[in-house]
Amino acid sequence: MKNNKIYVFDTTLRDGEQVPGASLNTVEKVEIAKQLEILGVDVIEAGFPISSPGDFESVRQIAKVIKNATVCGLTRAMPKDINAAAEAIKPAKYPRIHTGIGSSDVHIKYKFKSTREKVLAQGVAAVRYAKKYVEDVEFYAEDAGRADNAFLAQMIEEVIKAGATVVNIPDTTGYCFPDEYKAKIEYLFNHVKGIENVIVSVHCHNDLGLATANTLVGIEAGARQAEVTINGIGERAGNSALEEVVMAIKTRKNIDLSLDINTREIYKTSRMVSMMMGMPVQPNKAIVGKNAFAHSSGIHQDGVLKKRENYEIIDPVDIGVDKSAIVLTARSGRAALRHRLELLGYKIKKTKIDSIYEKFLEIADQKKEIFDEDLKIIMAGGENGKKKRFDLDLVQVICGNKNIPTATIRIKDMQNVKIHEATATGTGPIDAAYKAIDSIIKKNIRLKEFLVQAITEGIDAQGKVNVEIVQSGKDYYGFGADTDIIVASVKAYLDAINKI
Repeated sequence: MKNNKIYVFDTTLRDGEQVPGASLNTVEKVEIAKQLEILGVDVIEAGFPISSPGDFESVRQIAKVIKNATVCGLTRAMPKDINAAAEAIKPAKYPRIHTGIGSSDVHIKYKFKSTREKVLAQGVAAVRYAKKYVEDVEFYAEDAGRADNAFLAQMIEEVIKAGATVVNIPDTTGYCFPDEYKAKIEYLFNHVKGIENVIVSVHCHNDLGLATANTLVGIEAGARQAEVTINGIGERAGNSALEEVVMAIKTRKNIDLSLDINTREIYKTSRMVSMMMGMPVQPNKAIVGKNAFAHSSGIHQDGVLKKRENYEIIDPVDIGVDKSAIVLTARSGRAALRHRLELLGYKIKKTKIDSIYEKFLEIADQKKEIFDEDLKIIMAGGENGKKKRFDLDLVQVICGNKNIPTATIRIKDMQNVKIHEATATGTGPIDAAYKAIDSIIKKNIRLKEFLVQAITEGIDAQGKVNVEIVQSGKDYYGFGADTDIIVASVKAYLDAINKI
């Protein structure tokens, strides 16, 4: 009978934790294991019990709390390793021992300093020994990706005879190309007696960036267990990523395979693992990266706004993300700008969008990303329909602990069509700039209040300045915003002056 179920074997807590600096304590491992069970993984490889007392205890505690998934402990093909694993997983409802040995000539000669015959015998003995403890025994043929296919087939056939229920064919060094790896799995199905009675597992590393591709072609060739990690973490360049394998299968509707993964828990699980392990997810990471559902190109934004499927093959809701992100940058178009403004409650007339877009581009050229507060600043400026008397042309300041604060200001007198320039010194660059403006305006102005705030996110955040000035006994308020706080201060001062 054809088996179309893919068993998801998560090794985040074993192979994933082998990343330098990403170690977890027992409490953290148990929390992640609980989330993996909620996610719906079939097997949790909880650790390598013989490696340390801490790892032994983590495996034991996970075995106690997990009720639906198989709990697996890794071993070498040694009785002491298998004894430790058997003891650690004893509380598990569904226990598994994962044992194995190298299968490539490179490993046999240089790692084990042995022969094919000896490692074969050791592998078979390990499976038989593990069967004394548990019924479910998985065997890994380490470095199968570089192993001779005929010898690999012989090894797999013998461990199946010894009682292995799952046989793992790892591309340990990430060496194989997809066509090679697929051919290797197909070779085993065609040359190993009894392979139809066990589950063939694929465990692929990402040294050449092919882990997910190799996992998928292995499944295509007949493997029914995928060994993966959350966010693709693991030794060196990492393992095949759970979220990539799962969503590749889920997205391609023509693939007749089933999974028990609750995909809406993917993003939450990704963030939990990232935070607990201190391993940031790269922004362009497939499925769970910050930019996976973000659009900044005007053409793409317009297409997504018209129909999400134009540029998204996955609905972000399906992995637990609320919605796609329309990221406003200098590359964004009018459609995206109008969409974001309408979400903020602005009703934009077609005749006004071009002028608003020009102001948007002025700020976008200075910043990597435009946030909602930036748009509010643009719209606040656009709502003032009065013509300005004075317009800023240039601000240039000199300051520092070894310099006298000096400012040069050049402003346009829009009424008399003149340009005025003045230079002044002060107690600081803003004081100097305001004194230079006063020398041009020639009005008795007193600064009553000055407030500056950073109002948008990031190192290139816009600063907002509010000022209150007094002239002839009347108060006038001004507002300015810019990524340069000195420029924002001058804009605010001129805005107040324009209201006199």
